[in-house]
Amino acid sequence: MTLHDLVIRSGTVYDGSGAPGVTADVAIRGDRIAAVGAVTGRGAREIDARGLAVSPGFIDVHTHDDFAVLLEPEMAFKVLQGVTTDVVGNCGSGVVPFAAGLQRFRRIHPDANPKPWDGFGGYLEHVDEARPSLNVAVLMGHGSLRRGAMDLAQRPPSRAELDEMCAWVREGVSAGAVGLSTGLIYEPGRYAATEEIIALARELGGAAGGLYATHMRNEGDALLEAVREAIRIGEEAGVPVQISHHKASGRRNWGRVRDSLKLIEDARSRGVDVTADQYPYTAGSTSLFAVVQNGAFRRDSPGGIGTLAASDVLIASAPKHAEWEGQTLEALAQAWGVAIEDTVERVLAAEGEACFVVTFGMDEADVKAVMAHPTTMIGSDGVPSGGKPHPRLYGCFARVLGHYVRDAKVFDLAMAIHRMTGMSAKKFQLVDRGTLRAGAFADVVVFDPATIADTATYAEPRRHPTGIRAVLVNGVVVGEDGRHTGARAGRALRRGRR
Repeated sequence: MTLHDLVIRSGTVYDGSGAPGVTADVAIRGDRIAAVGAVTGRGAREIDARGLAVSPGFIDVHTHDDFAVLLEPEMAFKVLQGVTTDVVGNCGSGVVPFAAGLQRFRRIHPDANPKPWDGFGGYLEHVDEARPSLNVAVLMGHGSLRRGAMDLAQRPPSRAELDEMCAWVREGVSAGAVGLSTGLIYEPGRYAATEEIIALARELGGAAGGLYATHMRNEGDALLEAVREAIRIGEEAGVPVQISHHKASGRRNWGRVRDSLKLIEDARSRGVDVTADQYPYTAGSTSLFAVVQNGAFRRDSPGGIGTLAASDVLIASAPKHAEWEGQTLEALAQAWGVAIEDTVERVLAAEGEACFVVTFGMDEADVKAVMAHPTTMIGSDGVPSGGKPHPRLYGCFARVLGHYVRDAKVFDLAMAIHRMTGMSAKKFQLVDRGTLRAGAFADVVVFDPATIADTATYAEPRRHPTGIRAVLVNGVVVGEDGRHTGARAGRALRRGRR
């Protein structure tokens, strides 16, 4: 007798809690898990998972897919690496107000012209209408709020301007946004004082209203001061804190994550809910404009990105000059026979803020130290641009499971899955997600722990991982054996709601 829509048979089930895997079946009916254990009833479809791991779908807590989920709703670069939920709105880049958000995201999507929305509630309705292949939760991007209220003014907001930003935050809380984000190395967030951010974070109304996620003011020489600021904001506003892409940038700062991790531990010991996310690479990615604006090429006073050499900066996306993509600034300077400063000016004059780069400025030992720490979850920070994007866009989660779990043994498989699923769902208040249990939503990944691997490289970043057998979103198979099925079963997620 057929009792279930789908049964995944005899896999090693990791429930997302960090507990060791157990051999069990997973039965699915509709968009929910009906049973985990020895399932006797047949499924209309069955997947043989013997020798494979079965886990909750991965939650990418740090993405910039705000517009991609509307413009490219199949989202193959995410679902084919096992991601079933995206948290958008990171680094202060948000979707409200509409005009300010669109202006910022046109750096990534130059031809974007979506139907306008009103508020965060309107954005989430647009997500439901687009029906992407994965679920979407939204952060309120402070940079877009500030730009909407006062453009790029390099001053504190007036009372009226702050009130307007506060009103947008209150609307977002009501609509189900999962928190407030800042990007304090970017315009216009870099002009905001700590007190401005505290005032906005207080509008969250405490922990139940969401978290404060921050691309901090400095990840280089002043890393520790930036961590202290992030903790202060959470402490004074009474909200949880999420430190985005925890790292130490610039060679002379390598090893400093030991001290930043200690600051997190100390804050937690006095009751502040501080965690972080991380992408599993020694290179980051941002706009070339931001690299220059933060003084990364200056040895005397580098800013929030740390010090970089021209050989450390790889052109990822240059929409008007595809021939530059995949080349370092040093290589372009040599080919053109000009100084590095002139090379940078030439690229910016031609491409403006649409030029994204990959920056090599981190230490592998630091990556492992942050990953091993119990306060770290996983977020890709991928930028869905054209050209040759950072390989984290396609390979982040498979790289953790293949390289860092299986090969480097930084932590075990059960804990890695927890950091990608249950831990993330709890922090971002995603109800009935991130766990495999009866009654939870059927977001599931079936993969081979022995073969899962990222295949994306800096030279060829648009490659999907290997070793993933099936990906289910809300009970529907959206990815199978490395291929997208065409199904789009995702939906907008609202904080604390089923």
